[in-house]
Amino acid sequence: MIADVRIYTCKPNKMAEFVKIYEELAWPLQEKYLGRNLGWFTTIEGELNTVVHIWGYENQADREARRNAMAADLAWGAYLAAVAKAECLVKMENRITRPTGFSAVQ
Repeated sequence: MIADVRIYTCKPNKMAEFVKIYEELAWPLQEKYLGRNLGWFTTIEGELNTVVHIWGYENQADREARRNAMAADLAWGAYLAAVAKAECLVKMENRITRPTGFSAVQ
């Protein structure tokens, strides 16, 4: 298994708007195409205005196939356009990680 850790930094006072757009437009698509959400979080301490979500995949090929299928859905384009129009984000990052042998998630 691999985990795709996605980190989004929102403009100050824009995180709630980003989360709302995501929940309404992206969450249903990501549940449909990506399937294995390991967690979806917003920060309350540390670097503020940050959203972190983690997705599990069997391997990199599984990740690419699922994300490509989602990207081909016209509704995904509508979500991206809504986020761009709202001008919520400052930075987006993702990290591909592997669990250790003693991780609770495998």
